[in-house]
Amino acid sequence: MNLARLIRVRFAPLTLALVLASPAAFAEDLTFTFHNKSSYAVAEFYASPADVNNWEDDILGTDILPAGESVDITIADGRSQCVYDFKVVVEDGTTLERGGVDICELGSYTLTD
Repeated sequence: MNLARLIRVRFAPLTLALVLASPAAFAEDLTFTFHNKSSYAVAEFYASPADVNNWEDDILGTDILPAGESVDITIADGRSQCVYDFKVVVEDGTTLERGGVDICELGSYTLTD
């Protein structure tokens, strides 16, 4: 089973609930599509609130997001804030960080070379 399908299956009930419910009811559940348009596979992906001084758990877990693939990400951490920092670790160990991403306004996030 590929990563995109696995995450869709895991979060399918939540996604349906987000579509059917009013935005205010699920204000803390944030969903966006992560596009890997780089030439590297993504080994780890972290999204932590900007006011937290450490990284939360790796969202991909043991999965890898291959180059050219996309996956829907849901942040359902119970927090009501929108601004997160992202950390991406690609297959060769290179770490890329981007701070201050407003995921309430974000429909998708694209990683490129």
